[in-house]
Amino acid sequence: MSQQMNKIYLFDTTLRDGSQGEGISLSVQDKLKIAQKLDYLGVDYIEGGWPGSNPKDLEFFRQAKRYPLCHAKLTAFTSTRRPGVDVAEDASLKAVIESGVKVVALFGKSWDLHVEKALQTSLEENLAMIRQSVGFFKRHGLEVVYDAEHFFDGFKHNRDYAVQTVLAAVDGGADWVVLCDTNGGCLPGEIETIVGEIKSQLSVPLGIHAHNDGELAVANTLAAVTAGVTMVQGTVNGLGERCGNANLCSVIPNLETKLGRQCLPDGHLARLTETARYVSEIANYKMADNQPFVGKSAFAHKGGIHVSAVLKDARTYEHITPETVGNERRVLVSELSGASNILFKAEELQLEEILRSKETSKELVQKIKHLEHKGYQFEGAEASLELQIRKALQEYREHFQLESFKVIVEKRKNQESLSEAVIKIRVEDRVVHTAAEGNGPVNALDNALRKALEEIYPVIKNMHLSDYKVRVLDEKDGTGAKVRVLIESRDAQNSWSTVGVSNNIIEASWQALLDSMDYALMMQEKEEQLMKKRASAKHDG
Repeated sequence: MSQQMNKIYLFDTTLRDGSQGEGISLSVQDKLKIAQKLDYLGVDYIEGGWPGSNPKDLEFFRQAKRYPLCHAKLTAFTSTRRPGVDVAEDASLKAVIESGVKVVALFGKSWDLHVEKALQTSLEENLAMIRQSVGFFKRHGLEVVYDAEHFFDGFKHNRDYAVQTVLAAVDGGADWVVLCDTNGGCLPGEIETIVGEIKSQLSVPLGIHAHNDGELAVANTLAAVTAGVTMVQGTVNGLGERCGNANLCSVIPNLETKLGRQCLPDGHLARLTETARYVSEIANYKMADNQPFVGKSAFAHKGGIHVSAVLKDARTYEHITPETVGNERRVLVSELSGASNILFKAEELQLEEILRSKETSKELVQKIKHLEHKGYQFEGAEASLELQIRKALQEYREHFQLESFKVIVEKRKNQESLSEAVIKIRVEDRVVHTAAEGNGPVNALDNALRKALEEIYPVIKNMHLSDYKVRVLDEKDGTGAKVRVLIESRDAQNSWSTVGVSNNIIEASWQALLDSMDYALMMQEKEEQLMKKRASAKHDG
């Protein structure tokens, strides 16, 4: 197997080791979709699962044949043969051959404690199991990635035997030997030292498989690369059992941008954020906003002094440009904001007037700070923020006015409660008076407002509420406490968030609902204006 100079090979185990994380359950279709996305990113190996352990993984490998990969090698996972069983008769090994893959990740025991306590066999038999299992796959023409499970713990406990296990894999014909920190308890210095010692004794390239139990999986992986390994194993977003595996979304950019080691095909690093968020969506879990490199907050700036510096030179508070990994810079507006935050948001919204009016920007900053002091949170409700900015610039058109609304909640014995909202709004010279029911007071109010507006503004039919959050701001005040309501809305193309604050949850919800629909109407008007400009330019041309 030839190796590219300075190249680090990426072995992704999201579909196997990552799926062992608590709360993660991937269907066959989920795994097929993620495999295609990993191939699009440009990883070298995709470990699809253990075909000998469960029907789902067997089905995955069967269906994967219909979706050939462009770059990555699909890999099956299995263990060495069972003690006392002929290698040709071991069901798990035969299942790998039947899966049709060209690469196998074969794990074996390196720690004598595991050999004697878990396998309950002799040290000599374990060496034979490793050697014979590797040889079995090589005779069938497979590339063998040998995972030396618990290698570092085994090395620290019984150095000679741990080395014998990886030498047995090499004797069997292994193409790779991957040293595993399976318990995730090692320190980077230990990893670097041990890898350095082993590298001089083996004739095949080395890899690293680190777990994150000590919050050091990424650091340990980088230390292993520094010591000479050329394969790194890990998962997207660090998914995995217990505390997870080495996070490839941190390992890859650190290797490429800090250590100058190529991991992905040219230009593919910019696909990293897209891939991370796609895997999160398919796996149905929320990735951390503050996740390095690919998180929503990775390049978010809030403090006014920070933002002022970033606007002058982004290097002042960013270690790389967000575009390098496909992310984007965000500036948050809050009580910590200065004029620079408002100026940045104005640039995003293409509101150049505010850039020329220091007085307007100062007034707006003070208003935002005052509102945040009252409990508003604009960093999580940027649609409400844009409305505030446009109102300050007098670039806001009021689409309707509230005359009144009334919400009734009726509860009868042994029956579900029923909510009804009655609303009266004015649109120019027209008054609309209507009512609607809902499964709660906010839902009833939302339904009534929609009913009143949809005939006049049909765009309202295309949007819906996708999330509704309530936070109590003053817990000590009990049922009279002030609450913050955050609403996320979406249509076919976009999503946006709005906020309302009040001691009355209905009033807070109304504020957020009002902003949500106002924003949708404003966005439609902007789109219509843009289309008119394009049509005019085309006509003039």
